[in-house]
Amino acid sequence: MPVTIQDVAREAGVSVSTVSRAFTVPDLVKEETRQHVLQTAERLGYRPNRAARGLITGKTGNFGVIVPDLSNPFFPTVLKGVQARAREADYAVFLADCDENPAEEMALVQAMAKQVDGVILCSSRMTPSQLDRVVGTTSLVFINRQVRDSPAVLMGPAGGMRQAIDHLAALGHRRVAYLNGPKTSWSNRERRRGLRQAARHDMEIVELGPFAPRFEAGPHAADLVIAEGVTAIIAFNDLLALGVMSRLADRGVAVPEEMSVVGFDDIPMAGMATPPLTTVAMQNERAGRAAVDLLVNLLTVSGADAGDLRRDLECQLIVRASTTVPARS
Repeated sequence: MPVTIQDVAREAGVSVSTVSRAFTVPDLVKEETRQHVLQTAERLGYRPNRAARGLITGKTGNFGVIVPDLSNPFFPTVLKGVQARAREADYAVFLADCDENPAEEMALVQAMAKQVDGVILCSSRMTPSQLDRVVGTTSLVFINRQVRDSPAVLMGPAGGMRQAIDHLAALGHRRVAYLNGPKTSWSNRERRRGLRQAARHDMEIVELGPFAPRFEAGPHAADLVIAEGVTAIIAFNDLLALGVMSRLADRGVAVPEEMSVVGFDDIPMAGMATPPLTTVAMQNERAGRAAVDLLVNLLTVSGADAGDLRRDLECQLIVRASTTVPARS
């Protein structure tokens, strides 16, 4: 049988109300008594009823997480970190997929606000005006999106792009295509900021798109790239890059001998492709855990300073077989 609050009270030698206050309003219980109750509960394996606790504290014990596209392998690894850290902090996680639709994302935040204590938004696609409508409806933490005065975990896409540019320049590429992601993507804007590195290498960047960050967008992007006479391609993400590589193979363009290809994210399929894809790896799982830490801090600590509102994680270029010296070098 499950351990009850009465079992804890009897074992700890205190009243049931004292046990309840130790979990729900700890400030009303002496610290020595509270620690004794918590240690007793831990030893017996007691877990307070989340719904009952919520009636007292006004908190649900739930977090919401919204991603643009759950079929994109980038996001499940972020969610793994969110789920693991939330479990450690004794929160349940509600997940929603907005299907790359900013209006749907906004509606999901507004709906979740009534059921959760806070929401983590992964690579939010919302416009500034849409963000203005949801900021303040509930506690929000962003992953790979910078919003003024809001906590955020940023995975350094500009730095990742600079690494990719330096790599291609070192191989001798001087005319490179960049395949843009969604117009409303903060990460895409940051990648474009990193493209400025090309000027240091006397490299010409041909920008194409925007393209949906999906495999299916790759064939159209590849056809446009071939017409531009470039020797290398940097795609917004790995899924788009893999779609490009598939189309290049169909058209008899050898990768990397005739066209080098670089992706972003380092999803599992990147290393399984033929040839394996050179890509910029993100610290996805760590980002998910950091986002939960920020949200918990937001809910439990008042007056957090600006230094508590942001976590910066570095990217790393993973060089594989999809890049080499250009054929005309």
